[in-house]
Amino acid sequence: TAAPRTVGLQRTRRAPGDAIFLGLVASFAGLVLVALGLIVIRTTASAWPFLQDDVGDFITGQRWAPSREIYGALPFVVGTVVSSLLALVFAVPVGIGIALYLNEAAPRRVRQPLIYLVELLAAVPSVVYGLWGIFVMGVFIRDQFGPLVVDYFGWLPFLDGTPLITGLLSACIILTIMITPTIMAVSRDVIAAVPRSQREGIMALGATRWEAIRIALLPYARSGVMGAAILGLARAVGETLAVTLVIGNRVEIPDNVFAPTYTMASIIANQFTEVENDLHRSALVEVALLLLVLTFLINVVARLLVWRVTRGQRAVVQE
Repeated sequence: TAAPRTVGLQRTRRAPGDAIFLGLVASFAGLVLVALGLIVIRTTASAWPFLQDDVGDFITGQRWAPSREIYGALPFVVGTVVSSLLALVFAVPVGIGIALYLNEAAPRRVRQPLIYLVELLAAVPSVVYGLWGIFVMGVFIRDQFGPLVVDYFGWLPFLDGTPLITGLLSACIILTIMITPTIMAVSRDVIAAVPRSQREGIMALGATRWEAIRIALLPYARSGVMGAAILGLARAVGETLAVTLVIGNRVEIPDNVFAPTYTMASIIANQFTEVENDLHRSALVEVALLLLVLTFLINVVARLLVWRVTRGQRAVVQE
């Protein structure tokens, strides 16, 4: 029998245009790694005078006095972690709730204007958030909201402070407003990507709209929603100007939600242009290096969580 005829021509070699395009996009990807490597190398080199010393004292120390060459970054780490996590706790339910309403319940005439309004929050400059936080929100917290919280919940250890215009609570609220559009936008896209058959199948069995969302929709979209939360957390950790204006900028670990404190980004913004000596500059650069490491760890944990969730979803699909 005759051998089957081949249809068309198979190229054994890559076309010159394909090779050029592949090399171009690979170089773009490599630029990201080069930029990240240069940032790490330069930051580490600038912080080397402190890295040669006992880094443990720098991380665990609670005093920051450049004039006496005392540098302890623990208050900045605690301020960054606490403010970011509290903002995440507030923003995730709000962002997911807005996304669910826009995708599942909002009328068409309301959906698009509301999307524009929420996404407009992401375009507001951070300095505007900071000024609004000082002159509007901070005054409201000091005169009305704060005293009300202390009167009813002051028996809780973390709510027994004196309400101030600037403090940890003001920073948390500002960060909540700033990261909510990010969480909402990503969650809305993830929820919209859930197949319509998921909803129709569970509702055909007699489920209500809430049961369809809880049983079929959210479990299917949880990896994307978790990714949205991590994106919001990463922005909250790195936010600088608005937090610097409203957090109070006091070198101490906050013992209540009204206490002023510092974040790693705000201490750099406040003191880097007024460094007293080279050692002070190296200390601030090491704070930046610590912030870089914290951001890296957040992304690693996020990838592990998303991998664990998506692996569980694949197992359910295979079953």
